[in-house]
Amino acid sequence: MKRILLICILTTSLFATLVGSGFIQNDLKILNELDIDSSFITDYKLQKYYKQFSKRHEKDYTTKLNKAELFVPQIRHILKTNHIPSAFLYLAMAESNFMLDAKSKAKAMGIWQFIPQTSKNYGLKIDEYTDERMDIIKSTKAAVKYLKELHKMFGVWYLAAISYNCGEGRVIEGLTRATLDMYCKNHQCHKNSTIKQYRQIIRDYQHKRVKFKQLYKVYKVVKKWKYKPGIDELLIVQKGLKRQYLPKESRNYIRKIISLAMMNNSEQLLKDENIHLLNRGISSPIATVKVKGGLLLKNIADVIGVTKQELKSLNPHIKRNIIPPEEKEYDIYIPYSQLARFNANIKDIKPNIFESYKVKKGDSLAKIAKEYGIHYKLIKKFNHLKTNILSINQRLIIPIDPDTYKRPKNYFVKKGDTLGKIARTFKVPLNKIMKDNNLKTSMIHIGDKIVIKFK
Repeated sequence: MKRILLICILTTSLFATLVGSGFIQNDLKILNELDIDSSFITDYKLQKYYKQFSKRHEKDYTTKLNKAELFVPQIRHILKTNHIPSAFLYLAMAESNFMLDAKSKAKAMGIWQFIPQTSKNYGLKIDEYTDERMDIIKSTKAAVKYLKELHKMFGVWYLAAISYNCGEGRVIEGLTRATLDMYCKNHQCHKNSTIKQYRQIIRDYQHKRVKFKQLYKVYKVVKKWKYKPGIDELLIVQKGLKRQYLPKESRNYIRKIISLAMMNNSEQLLKDENIHLLNRGISSPIATVKVKGGLLLKNIADVIGVTKQELKSLNPHIKRNIIPPEEKEYDIYIPYSQLARFNANIKDIKPNIFESYKVKKGDSLAKIAKEYGIHYKLIKKFNHLKTNILSINQRLIIPIDPDTYKRPKNYFVKKGDTLGKIARTFKVPLNKIMKDNNLKTSMIHIGDKIVIKFK
């Protein structure tokens, strides 16, 4: 009886340590949404993560939420309407710190950190004018679609989250190994030829000697067994094994998401200066509007009364500050407070005046495109060219943002000039000026013409 009482006291103490008085039910709700048993709240490493984030990153946490105040309600709304656990908002926080233009070493991009191939699979465009991995709405809808597929595959949300981090193949391998280990605790497996065969397939898969479909065949068999590894079994660290059921990063990842979600229940967010963070999701601070292809963000910003930088911060997926010219209409995001002004003045948005280029001897589409920093296919498409062949004096329209592109300048050397001084004046690297002007040395003379190219 004393032992039972002691366990109850310890458990209560652990609950209080982690979540604080009055917030236990909200924290347990997060676990429940992720299909995790409530007992996981006493997980030592989860508590360690929670304490670490609460003490070291409390201020940083609220700062990041405040910076994301314009689009967090949109994410919450999309998750809710698609019946995705609200805790997945913090998957985005774990992935990118809510930075729309976040980029990883693995070339993952955006708030949901999509790599190019996955982006293509879920309908996100990446081209010369757009990278929809940084599109607030489209990338979130793509993430939702992916998470739903992962949930359908594994049946629980916490495995969908872990799979998002390390891939479904790695999770299937971990589940298969854990199931076999649980089975072998109750059965004699050292002489079981089938178990030996299964383990050999796993080893061969790990060393890339067999394809995933061989492992998946084993997984389909063992998943029907009565042994069902849960989060406690999958996150366990087995002594002496280099390759655990799940990678260390992924084991920490799910604890990080839970901790970030639970911090939303903390007393820090009940302070007067942060109370607005809890009310997000009631209304959206941004609006989606349709604009014509080829318009400049700057001209749209001027009409609705915001700066180009403010509009760009909501639309980082517009790479060249131009609405894709080939699109008849394209969705962009504006502050909701400016929606009425947009609707009243949409006809007053100035059309873009693109660069006009006159073809010279020796020019090619590739050469011209390189000078303007775009792909030659864009020039070809925009000018309705059927071939790559150009004619001298032919006029081409170059679809760029004049504010971004600086036309080359001719500079004539004056007394006291040096090439280094000219480079500093125009903020162009010295070696670039030398290369653009075919100079072998930095020696220049009064009256010399120096071409300054900014691209």
